[in-house]
Amino acid sequence: MSTSERPEPDAPSTVDQRIAQVVFNADGLAPVIVQQWDTREVLMLAWVDAEALRRSLTTGRAVYWSRSRQEYWRKGDTSGNIQVVREARLDCDGDAILLLVEQTGPACHTGTRTCFDTTDLGATPGSSVA
Repeated sequence: MSTSERPEPDAPSTVDQRIAQVVFNADGLAPVIVQQWDTREVLMLAWVDAEALRRSLTTGRAVYWSRSRQEYWRKGDTSGNIQVVREARLDCDGDAILLLVEQTGPACHTGTRTCFDTTDLGATPGSSVA
């Protein structure tokens, strides 16, 4: 076996091993920041449990846990605005996931491209707190 055929030492080989690295909160959920894979535009924030993450990683379609409906939700099944998973990354603390997707149509349930195009909270660029 050549070096190029071996998995990276820190990269678990199975989906279950990769999911086991995630630190889920007390409700068994982890936040997912969803970005357009090529432009890095932030599209939305959603939540996953281990099963939703497993479905996303194994099917190639983004699946989330709806906290309001208490059910799995595969993005685009009703709207047609699907998310094809290109890459999934875990943050340094293991408690947040970055999902890079290829978005078809609007990402937000309001019909806009991103969920982050509404209220500007008025942060002052370059300000510092003493």
